[in-house]
Amino acid sequence: MTDLLSKAREARPEVVEAPRAAAGAAPASRGTRRRLGPGRSLPFGRLIGPVLLVLAWWAASASGYLDPRILSSPGTVLATAGDLVSTGRLQDNVLISLQRAGLGLFFGVSAGVILAVAAGLSRSGEYLLDGPLQIKRAIPSLAMLPLLILWLGIGEQMKVTVIALGVAVNMYINTYASLTGIDSKYVELAEGLDLGRRQFIRKVVAPGSLPGFFVGLRLGVTSSWLGLIVVEQINATSGIGYMMFQAQQYAQSDVIIVGLVAYGIFGFASDAAVRAVERRVLSWRRTLAG
Repeated sequence: MTDLLSKAREARPEVVEAPRAAAGAAPASRGTRRRLGPGRSLPFGRLIGPVLLVLAWWAASASGYLDPRILSSPGTVLATAGDLVSTGRLQDNVLISLQRAGLGLFFGVSAGVILAVAAGLSRSGEYLLDGPLQIKRAIPSLAMLPLLILWLGIGEQMKVTVIALGVAVNMYINTYASLTGIDSKYVELAEGLDLGRRQFIRKVVAPGSLPGFFVGLRLGVTSSWLGLIVVEQINATSGIGYMMFQAQQYAQSDVIIVGLVAYGIFGFASDAAVRAVERRVLSWRRTLAG
C-alpha cells in the first residue's frame, strides 16, 4: 500500500501532499505536549504478570493458605513434571498434542483465508459464503461434536476437524472484515493508476487485510488450544488432555496442573510468536502497541 501511495505522489503530488500539509499546519508545542499513550514497552514485559501469579501461588502454598489436596504447591508440580519427563510420558503426550493442534491450525487457517478472499473480493462469493459462515459462527464447534463423532468416529480425523472448524471461523470473520474494511479511496486510486487485478491484490488487498489476518490468527491459535483440550478428553488414548483425564480418576492434582501449565506455556508462546511476526510484517504501522 505504501508503494501505491508513492506512485500516486509521483503522478499527482498536489493531491497526496495536501492533506499532510494541512495536518502539519496545526501548531504543536513539543515542550508542553501531553503524552497520552501507554508509554514505552519493556523487553519481555508480558512475562511480569505470569511470574507474579506464580509467586503468589508459591507464597500461598508455603504459608498454608492452599490445601495441597486441592491445589498442589509449585514445588510439588515441578517434581511431578520432572518425574513425567524422566519416564518420557510428558514428552510423548506433548508431541501428540502439538501434532493435533498444528494440523488443525494449518487446515483452519488455510480454509478461513481462502473463504475470506472468495467472499471479500466477489459479490457472488459473498452472497454464497458469508451467510452460512455467519450461521456457523453462532454455532460453537464443540456443539457439533455429537454429529462429527457420528460422521467421523472418535479417531484423529474427528479431533483435527473440530480444531480446524474453530480456527477457520475466526480466520474468516477477521480477514473478511479487514478485506471489506479497506478504504474505497485506495480502490479508486488503484483504478486511476490502471493497476491490473494481480497488482491490485498484491499492493492494496494484501497489505490492507494483513491486520485482520493477524487478529484472526491470534484468535485461531487460542481456539486451537481450546478445542484440543476438549477433544483430548473424548475417548482419547494419548495427549495432554488424556493424561489429565487419567490423573483425575486418581485425584492427582499435581499431574493435572502439569497439563494445565503445559497448555498455558504453549498458548502463551504461540501467541508471542504470532505477535513477533505481526510486528515484523506490519512494521510500517505506528500503533499504541509499539
